[in-house]
Amino acid sequence: MKYYLLLLLLLALSYPKNHRVTTKADQRKTVQKVVPTFVYHRFGDDRYPSTNISKDAFESHLKHLKDNGYQTLTFSESISYLKSRKKAKKVVCLTIDDGFKSFIENGLPLLQTYGFTATIFVNTASIGNPDYLDWEELKVLNEAGIEIGNHSDSHAYFLSDTVDTAREQFRADLIKSQALLEKNLGATPTAFAYPYGEFDTQMKAIVQETGFVGAAAQSSGVNNSSGDFYQVPRFPMSDRYGQIGSFLEKLGMLPILMKEVSAIKTGYSGTPDNPRILFKFDEANLNVEQLQCFVQGKRCSKSLRILRGGKIQLSVKSKQPLTSRRSLYTITVPDNEGKWHWYSYTWVIPSMKE
Repeated sequence: MKYYLLLLLLLALSYPKNHRVTTKADQRKTVQKVVPTFVYHRFGDDRYPSTNISKDAFESHLKHLKDNGYQTLTFSESISYLKSRKKAKKVVCLTIDDGFKSFIENGLPLLQTYGFTATIFVNTASIGNPDYLDWEELKVLNEAGIEIGNHSDSHAYFLSDTVDTAREQFRADLIKSQALLEKNLGATPTAFAYPYGEFDTQMKAIVQETGFVGAAAQSSGVNNSSGDFYQVPRFPMSDRYGQIGSFLEKLGMLPILMKEVSAIKTGYSGTPDNPRILFKFDEANLNVEQLQCFVQGKRCSKSLRILRGGKIQLSVKSKQPLTSRRSLYTITVPDNEGKWHWYSYTWVIPSMKE
């Protein structure tokens, strides 16, 4: 017995202090249900290449999903699935913003061919305008199993006004659009998408108070069961980003499970026009030596610290002045199995024009 205890003591003393054993409990914490979520705008309308996806490219997405056993969920269904105790399965969420006519003309027929569904977010002030769906067409989509989501009434830049004024305008706008959608379609939407993907904590709270189950942002990334359902990331798909190789890359991405994200926008470290963004997340099985970061597609300045308990603190800043109203900070990192993880954060400078 004494010999056995001595052997255990020697083993404990000789074990590397910086080595962390992955337990079954740790493994359960890292098991995530994910729903890769994509956002489209126009279909087969090459007048607007920045927001258009060709019919051939869109069909290649759907064909791959069909051939590989994926099931599509509406946006609201995806939130319900992630909250549930249902087993993980191969699912994907396809969303469409703004409600352009090209969806019912060129997008819907392809979805129906492959037996898929989607969610379309519409801003009510544009319904019936040239190039936009009208109420009768929205009823057709609704009857076809397409979820109609709310994208506000005015599609305004709500962050541009003073905080109090903007938030009250946002609340009134949201109530108005919900009432119009309920009156004309006979159902109250449960899914919302922020205009231009711009929001703050107060806007998120208003969306939740209004009764929505979740809200879509425009930061790219992977929706997952530990995520914030009121700022759901979506990968944009257009002629620029929508080729099948890019689609497959995004489809196979996993999330980085952020513990904390904060912006330093005062003092030496950052300004409102060029902040330093701090991220905290668990190292888990991520190969942080290969971590990459980008701001608007360009390499960023970064520093990384390993904290107690295997937590990572990452500091990211743009090497160039920010010249856009919205700037996307993107982090990618492989895990020890070679699978890539993705997280994006959007910084908005409200004083800037588009």
